[in-house]
Amino acid sequence: MAKVPIALELYSVREDLTRDPRGTLKAVAEMGYDGAEFAGFPLPAAELRAVLDDVGLPCCSSHTPLDHLIGDRLQETIEFNQVLGNKNLICPWIGGDYAGSRAGWLRAAELFNGIADKLAPHGMVTGYHNHHTEFTPVDGETPWDTFFGNTKKEVVMQLDLGNALMGGADLLGILGRFPGRGRSIHLKPYSKKAGAGNPEAGFRPLIGDDDVPWAEVFRLCEETQGTRCYIVEYESDAFAPLDAVDRCLKALRAMGK
Repeated sequence: MAKVPIALELYSVREDLTRDPRGTLKAVAEMGYDGAEFAGFPLPAAELRAVLDDVGLPCCSSHTPLDHLIGDRLQETIEFNQVLGNKNLICPWIGGDYAGSRAGWLRAAELFNGIADKLAPHGMVTGYHNHHTEFTPVDGETPWDTFFGNTKKEVVMQLDLGNALMGGADLLGILGRFPGRGRSIHLKPYSKKAGAGNPEAGFRPLIGDDDVPWAEVFRLCEETQGTRCYIVEYESDAFAPLDAVDRCLKALRAMGK
């Protein structure tokens, strides 16, 4: 099968991006990344699209706050992302009344099913990206299982491997339970040993120096998940941001990705 493209979650280099949008996007493209996922936009849509086209770095996804996906904000969000050529509007966090109970997560699942229906005529999809809290059971079930057990297949399961490991999740079990849902996956490293005394320290190792079972994850992504994009994210200060994401991509290329 064709290789799955590897994009970069630009939150990894957010300070560089804010300071020098064009230079940072050019550097990411020159490293060999196939695309970019935004978490906030440093420029107006048309200006940003021109830069992306010039440096050869497509926008493959965006982390889009929930309040931008509902009500009057949704049409504005659609139009902005149409300019960028982006079809993947992934929500990075659900808080408030949704997160405190199983009933709340069920309401969230219903809400996302509705968002998916509204985006479909525009050729766009929504999805959800985890932190670590979604793997602690609430009312007898993990929020992750509640949410993805009650959303339609069009709602993307963007599993963040590092965050999930920090939360004690069984990565291979999750991928096994929800085939076809992980159309984009966050390749974030995490070491349980490094995080034993301080969980945040578990994010310091680079891809390949951590506890993610990479070979099995890639096998499931490519054989059962229909993964269309791998997205690197590195969020520790162990290395300078641009250096860290360059090292992560080189490690993945060494794995044959």
